[in-house]
Amino acid sequence: MDTEEILASAYTLLNGAVLNYKGEPVGTAAALDDGVVAPNYEECFVRDFVPSALVFLCDGQYDIVRNFLRMVVQLRHQQSVMEGHERALGLMPASFRVPAKDDVNGVPTADFGDLAIGRVAPVDSAMWWIILLRCYVLTTGDIKLAHSPEFQESMRATLDLYLKESFETSPAMLVPDASFMIDRRMGVYGHPLEIQALLYGMLSTAQELLLPLPENERLLSNSKKRLQTLRSYVRIYYWLDSQRLNEIHRFGSEEFGQDVSNHLNIYPETIPDWMDGWLPPNSGYLVGNLGVGRMDFRVFSFGNLLSILFGLTTDEQADQIMNLYTARWPELVGNMPLKISYPAVDGDKWRYTTGSDPKNVPWSYHNGGSWPCLLWAFVGAAVRTGRHDLARKALDQAMEPLCCDQWPEYYDGKAGSLIGRRANVHQTWSAAAVILAHKFLEDPDALAVFESINF
Repeated sequence: MDTEEILASAYTLLNGAVLNYKGEPVGTAAALDDGVVAPNYEECFVRDFVPSALVFLCDGQYDIVRNFLRMVVQLRHQQSVMEGHERALGLMPASFRVPAKDDVNGVPTADFGDLAIGRVAPVDSAMWWIILLRCYVLTTGDIKLAHSPEFQESMRATLDLYLKESFETSPAMLVPDASFMIDRRMGVYGHPLEIQALLYGMLSTAQELLLPLPENERLLSNSKKRLQTLRSYVRIYYWLDSQRLNEIHRFGSEEFGQDVSNHLNIYPETIPDWMDGWLPPNSGYLVGNLGVGRMDFRVFSFGNLLSILFGLTTDEQADQIMNLYTARWPELVGNMPLKISYPAVDGDKWRYTTGSDPKNVPWSYHNGGSWPCLLWAFVGAAVRTGRHDLARKALDQAMEPLCCDQWPEYYDGKAGSLIGRRANVHQTWSAAAVILAHKFLEDPDALAVFESINF
């Protein structure tokens, strides 16, 4: 198949997934699989819609993105009250469902994690909403939408919630397991990298979109301080290369005071066996999770790629992350880009980490599975670091198999060569990721829709 045929197939899926409410497009369904396993895949997921939204913005279809942004704001007020506990309005839904065409009196309904497998409120939804709002404003020039009272109040509520004091001293954000793209138990409770990257992007975006009014002064000041400390913290403590690994290997522990070398009390015994000799020279990555006495050495692709796109990494770190993908292509990319996490956990560790989750068996789904939807972030990060060769290689090897396999949600196996055992086909963000990645490579101006978030 040639490129035009593949892109035409992807656009057919994307356009066919558009959801309408009162005659207006408001988002895209997660999948168009007639045999869909999860009924909520008929809904529009806030996180999943982002690559679709960026395609629409690139193509000048602004209405659907504007309507989506408005819809999510309106749905904030649908949060359920459980046992007298009402959650803050700063949270935004994980997904929403629009009524059927023949249901003239129906209204959209939202899920705030109450119905999801993990039963966890989606911490990342509000972050993605604010970041997408900036992409919309950059592309359309419609700053009035961001400055409208409803949108200002929404951003203010979100920042107020996410900047609240906690009992921790870390500038990183503490969240439960399953609160972001990895939405089932995977042992990433604490301070997962993806949340820190999104937090940094959201705080930086707020500096531009939140009006400098007296009622916003405290939030703007606090968010600026937080993003500066978060950036330094992630660049120093999350970073892992051969030199840093050797330092951790020789760390003393149980140290006390300000000027200690092992500031977070990471025990050298926690370094997994697979790390010995795995990091090539002049390469490195941001570890998946970090806390006092705890470092998760797994490579989580999305968090690393978003850190590059948002400018959370230094330029040198961004280059070294791409060097790692170059040197460890079979493990991190394989036949079908891109490993969501590496390596997979198995055996007893799989049992107590995932709760014996039958969907997260080793080298499947979130436990080392391969996700085509990550292509857009990989290609964007590669282009941003000048690695067009890697961007082209990843896209070229994925496009035709994805189209022939009917756009699966994810792939299984160490090499990512098996269609996911429980994967839906006709997955919207798999198709949107290919379109967006192709735009990033072929149109020099396309990456500005996302890359312009250069804080």
